[in-house]
Amino acid sequence: MNIFIYDQTFEGLLTTIYEAIELKVRPDKIVSAKSFQDDLFAIKNYVTTDHAKFESIWNQVNKKTTQQVCQRIFQAFLSEGPDIEMLIYNYIKLIIDTPYNIEVNFSDNFVLKLTNIQKKVGRETQRVIMFVRFQKTIDDIYYASFDPKYNVIPLTISHFRNRFADQKWVIFDTRRKYGYYYDLNEVREVTIGNQKVNNNSGKVENDILHVSEKLFQKLWKSYYDTINIKERKNLKVHMQFLPKRFWKFLPEKDFKNKMVLS
Repeated sequence: MNIFIYDQTFEGLLTTIYEAIELKVRPDKIVSAKSFQDDLFAIKNYVTTDHAKFESIWNQVNKKTTQQVCQRIFQAFLSEGPDIEMLIYNYIKLIIDTPYNIEVNFSDNFVLKLTNIQKKVGRETQRVIMFVRFQKTIDDIYYASFDPKYNVIPLTISHFRNRFADQKWVIFDTRRKYGYYYDLNEVREVTIGNQKVNNNSGKVENDILHVSEKLFQKLWKSYYDTINIKERKNLKVHMQFLPKRFWKFLPEKDFKNKMVLS
């Protein structure tokens, strides 16, 4: 069994695919160093990320297909699904080996499966954008927590930077323990150590909340409660449009105040 082990980055995965193709060795498995479990009987190939090799394989993909397909591959990678690396390997190998554009060849299992995964990642990205609730802190930074099913925070940066270009903000993934900070000039990746944020609820502690934020949250909860028509409750439809895993980050779903569904 040939196992290729990479550093869990997209560049590292494409470097791995480049080396497998160059060596003419079909991987039986591609895994990140973090999730690798030793196998005494396997041939282990440890891959070091090489930007030149990444660019080479990525350029080949770009020449054979469209920008949309390139985005599809990257978004599928962010799904972090089981064996996603092998699916991407097979998908890229198909692109390179096929003389025509395979973008809509849904009769091929690799194309169909990767496209379906990418669509799920895309929907999760839209949910994060739709359900964001920023909280203003005393130092005028707007903070928002997320716990997305997939690693979609990188896909939301462009939206937040364009939509909130005049505000400093932090968006943070509580599951993967990283986020991004925008300082009015650039966006950079951050981790938060000694934070005054509850990871379970995404709530910023009261002593660092801006006074206007406290008032806004109170008004927002009051508004939500006012339009909450008990006779028209439909829990099933509600959860279709607003999945339950997002509730803990929404002030209108503050269970301390026993807010109920509409």
